[in-house]
Amino acid sequence: MGQGGEPRRAQAYDGELGAAVARAQDGDEAAFAVAYRIVQPGLLGYLRGLVGDDAEDVASDAWLEIARDLGRFKGDGAGFRGWTATIARHRALDHLRRQRVRPRPSALEQDVLELPGPHTTHDQAFEALSTERALQLVRELPRDQAEAVLLRVVVGLDGPAAARVLGKRPGAVRTAAYRGLRRLARRLGAGDATTGGVTDDGPRTLGESK
Repeated sequence: MGQGGEPRRAQAYDGELGAAVARAQDGDEAAFAVAYRIVQPGLLGYLRGLVGDDAEDVASDAWLEIARDLGRFKGDGAGFRGWTATIARHRALDHLRRQRVRPRPSALEQDVLELPGPHTTHDQAFEALSTERALQLVRELPRDQAEAVLLRVVVGLDGPAAARVLGKRPGAVRTAAYRGLRRLARRLGAGDATTGGVTDDGPRTLGESK
C-alpha cells in the first residue's frame, strides 16, 4: 500500500497488518516492510497535519523508535496502528517543542455531543483531506479538533483508540472530531456533506481548543 493508497480503508487491512507484525517480531524483515507499507500513508498524513513539511523527517524518527521497540508491542493490527500513532505523536510534539511552538491545552465546552444523522462522513472527509490545501486547513483548526480529525479519518482509528492516543475521553474526541469536520466542511465549501453527522463507528481525529 503506497502513499497513494486509501487510509480511509485502513481497518480492512488490520488482519494482514496483525499477521505481518507478528512475523516481524519473529525477525522477518520483509514482514516489517509490509507493516510499514500499510501504516505509513495514514501516519504520514497525520504528521503532515501536525508538523507540515517536516512530516517525513518526524516519521523517520518515529519508525526508528517503532523498529527498536517492536518486541515490546502486544496486540493486533488495529492496536499496532494506535501504538504507532502514539509514538509518532510524541515525536511530533518533541519536534514542535524544539521549535518553541507549544501545543495549547484542551478546553472543550463539553465531553459528549449527540451527533445528528445516521450517515458517516468518513469517505467524504478523507477525499477532502487527501489534498494539500485541506491538510493546511486542518492545521489551522484548534489542535484538539485537528488531531481528532486526523486520527479518525486519516489514520483510521476508532473512537476509543484515538482517545488513547490523545490521552482524552472518547466523548471529548468525538466532540472535537465533529466540530472539526463541520468547520472543515464550511471552509471547503462542502455544504451539508459533513453537517450530516459522524457516527460513533466512523473514524475521527485531532486537536486542542483555542
